Amino acid sequence: MSHLPEDEHTAEQMYIEDVGVVFEQAGFPRMAARVIGRLLICEPPHQSPGELAVALQASKASISTSVRLLIQFGIVERVAFPGKRRDYYRIRDEAWSRMTEERMDLVTTIRELAERGIALRADTGRTADLRLREMREFYAFYEREMPEIIARWREEWQSKRHE
Repeated sequence: MSHLPEDEHTAEQMYIEDVGVVFEQAGFPRMAARVIGRLLICEPPHQSPGELAVALQASKASISTSVRLLIQFGIVERVAFPGKRRDYYRIRDEAWSRMTEERMDLVTTIRELAERGIALRADTGRTADLRLREMREFYAFYEREMPEIIARWREEWQSKRHE
């Protein structure tokens, strides 16, 4: 009797948990991170809330909360199929570049905060603090460079997508 399916199942569970740990370190709730892990490796690429709950040994409420968060972050999208009454979820096309692009407003806000801090320090007659200048310059650099990086990435991905 072969243990390959069980070993494969265990390897998939370990992968999902590893994704959970890494994305949790990036600030995501662990269950949302585990949903990402499952949706990255599942076949078919779309899953119902019930299928996710079974695969992740989680409650449907936990899956629902996680999926809503991942939709908000632009990583996951809801899909519907003709004749099917339930919704399904999958990793959104270009999720990673879109998520980064959509977060550029936050980058601008952080740069502006640094500029306000520099102005605040200047108003007190002190020289601008090196920490604030570094913060401003980093986020200004990020603002300038990221759109070009995303454009280059999309061009590269289009050429590799069908390999």
